[in-house]
Amino acid sequence: MNARVTQLEEQLAHLARTVEDLSGVIARQDRDIDQLRHRTQMLMEREAQRELDTGGGGAATEQKPPHW
Repeated sequence: MNARVTQLEEQLAHLARTVEDLSGVIARQDRDIDQLRHRTQMLMEREAQRELDTGGGGAATEQKPPHW
């Protein structure tokens, strides 16, 4: 019985460590996702502004390059 309790305590300690490690991974991923969302939003805003500055941008992207 005592060996069984010891085994269960070891398993519990291992699981607790795994949960802590995974929690850290999730926290880092959450920060990374927030950063990527922010960067994506900035790029979208920058592209929208660039299109406004060039007069819509649609015609420029539909033209064939001069080497064609």
